[in-house]
Amino acid sequence: MTSADCSIEPTLLSRYFFTDTVYTCWEDILNNTKGSLFMVAAMAAFSIEDMLIKSAAETTSIGLILALFGLGGMLIFILLTWRKGETVLHPAALSRPILLRALCEVIGRFCFALAITLTPLSSASAILQATPLIAMIGAALLFGEQVGHKRWLAVLVGFVGVLMIIRPGLDGFEATSLFAVIATLGFAGRDLATRAASPVLSNMQLGVYGFFVLIPTGLAIMMYQNEPLQFSTTAATQILGAIVFGVMAYNALTIAMRAGDVSVVSPFRYTRLLFALALGILIFGESPDLLTILGSLLVVLSGGYTLVQTRKRTTTNNIPNAA
Repeated sequence: MTSADCSIEPTLLSRYFFTDTVYTCWEDILNNTKGSLFMVAAMAAFSIEDMLIKSAAETTSIGLILALFGLGGMLIFILLTWRKGETVLHPAALSRPILLRALCEVIGRFCFALAITLTPLSSASAILQATPLIAMIGAALLFGEQVGHKRWLAVLVGFVGVLMIIRPGLDGFEATSLFAVIATLGFAGRDLATRAASPVLSNMQLGVYGFFVLIPTGLAIMMYQNEPLQFSTTAATQILGAIVFGVMAYNALTIAMRAGDVSVVSPFRYTRLLFALALGILIFGESPDLLTILGSLLVVLSGGYTLVQTRKRTTTNNIPNAA
């Protein structure tokens, strides 16, 4: 039974004649509720992580932040991997999808760190919401997934929203906003590479590899910048907090995606933009203009519409199979 079958009202009559069906429906509802709550919690934790990294970058180099962030996250995921009785160094870690995933992780993390450091947190987070749209295009081109004209139109609307935020050619254009665009491409590539990765690798093992690549990346940036090392107690606390909230967000995201239906849980990803707007205004005194707000709204609506269309298509395809 799928969640699409949950159309029977839990009346006394249905409970008497359809006990198993009602139980399954309520179980689906509870699982989707749990998944949605964990997704919101994950997005809140990700937003706090971004806020702490942006705050630390005011006094500390991006290279040092990435290196320490990668080291802390890697150590935590190594412990979680051992706790599950898994090996940290799996032979599949050197496969092409994992190496490509590592490259995309570096591009996404580094460019987004620059984006939230050099541009308003709310704007960078809004652009990041286009990641699922780009991933959908990649899935169509690389994996042959069928994408109807409605979803292509939604993608176009989403990119119009991104252009409204970065506004190229206009007075409000900031070249540094392009870092958020590049980060979005990197994260979309990471998601696609994760899908192509061998299923023998667990989420914990992927977490180890994803955080590990940030260590040499950060050290390389520090060597390139060749600046005096500046590291305060405040910055150390902020980076430590970013690591903790980053790992919490990753675990909450994993629970969310495994607890409920993807089509039900995924739209709650866009709550990250709300948290980012709130933190940007309260912590950094940001004041997004009308064009940024409208562009953000277009990105969120296009992404939500795409998920709705995906769910309709999946349900339609499952009807013959259920019969």
